[in-house]
Amino acid sequence: MMNRLDPHGRGMAADILALELARARQRIGRAELALESAEEMLDDDCGVAVNLALCSTIRSAQRRVLEARKRLTKIDPASMN
Repeated sequence: MMNRLDPHGRGMAADILALELARARQRIGRAELALESAEEMLDDDCGVAVNLALCSTIRSAQRRVLEARKRLTKIDPASMN
């Protein structure tokens, strides 16, 4: 039964799932961009101190990418196939 708050006849659970999937994909995208940016900066000759900081940033970004992908697969296991 449709009501005025749900004109498409979808349940609220489906809307929440769609929102969570979008947020998880967005999280992955942001983490991948941060990783790519840090890796590009590492290619520049910035000195040892900056390179050490970038290595730490890269490891952190790699962790965020993995965690974001893991979160997405928990929401929708089929999304990573």
